[in-house]
Amino acid sequence: MDVSLTLWVLTIVGLAALIAVDFFIGRKPHDVSIKEAGIWTIVWIALAGLFGLGLLVFSGGEPAGEFFAGFITEKSLSVDNLFVFVLIMAKFAVPSQYQQRVLLVGVLIALVLRAIFIAAGAAILASFAWVFYIFGAFLIYTAWKLIQEARAEEEDEEFEENRLLKAAERRFGVADRYHGTKLWIQQNGKRVMTPMLVVMLAIGTTDVLFALDSIPAIFGLTQDPYIVFTANAFALMGLRQLYFLIGGLLKKLVHLSYGLSVILGFIGVKLVLHALHESGVHVPEISIPVSLGVICAVLVVTTITSLMASRKQAARDEQESAGDKSPKSVDV
Repeated sequence: MDVSLTLWVLTIVGLAALIAVDFFIGRKPHDVSIKEAGIWTIVWIALAGLFGLGLLVFSGGEPAGEFFAGFITEKSLSVDNLFVFVLIMAKFAVPSQYQQRVLLVGVLIALVLRAIFIAAGAAILASFAWVFYIFGAFLIYTAWKLIQEARAEEEDEEFEENRLLKAAERRFGVADRYHGTKLWIQQNGKRVMTPMLVVMLAIGTTDVLFALDSIPAIFGLTQDPYIVFTANAFALMGLRQLYFLIGGLLKKLVHLSYGLSVILGFIGVKLVLHALHESGVHVPEISIPVSLGVICAVLVVTTITSLMASRKQAARDEQESAGDKSPKSVDV
């Protein structure tokens, strides 16, 4: 897809305008209701759909198909990120009325960092076709690791700060409590960070780790930097509202890791086949419509089986609870 500099500028300006509107509406700290989160989630998904339809009208079916496949993949991987966001919010004891501001800035940091990753990835792939082998192998390995982690069923998960965050805390110091939405304050004659800034950095930099699998995954669906960037942007920008909408449902998606592992493994195989094809080996390549169908099917099946398993577990827990409360027989 041939994208002019003008289109790039217009796209970035348009996305910045949408972010500004989102920030203006949610500028006042408040508890986000399910209704508000639901409306904005629909708005962001609708905007992504309109953008995809625009690609279909002006650029054809292939770019549009690549965008939708990339958007759905990035969105599903972003849902997995929400588990970690919940841990971060709990570790830093973020007041509920400030969580939407934390997520907004954290997602903006993640978007900037991902743009850098995408630019670097596109340049590398354009110069070295063999990198497809590395990306493919890495995704297959990541898929296997996801399965191992899901089978481990670790219940006592806890967020651990990365080295960059720890270094920043040592260098600047951190206030002992939240000061509204302030990021810096004067304490004992020294300028220190507030917990608000620390948690924003935690969410933004932690997302870089998730980008290590999501960026190769979308490059497995399309090598067009414009589509890679816009799919990531739309997937990330609706993440804040999705956090409040399905936060309580996350624990019910018990099979999500298995579904994501299947998707990553599938895209990894697709990348390897593409690399072999580029090397002159006659192997079949997986088309975008097939990729889109597989991704959607896996997510639907994963959601259904997760809800069924959660319902059965809830029923078992209720039976056990009822059994514990039943009167005990006493031998005379």
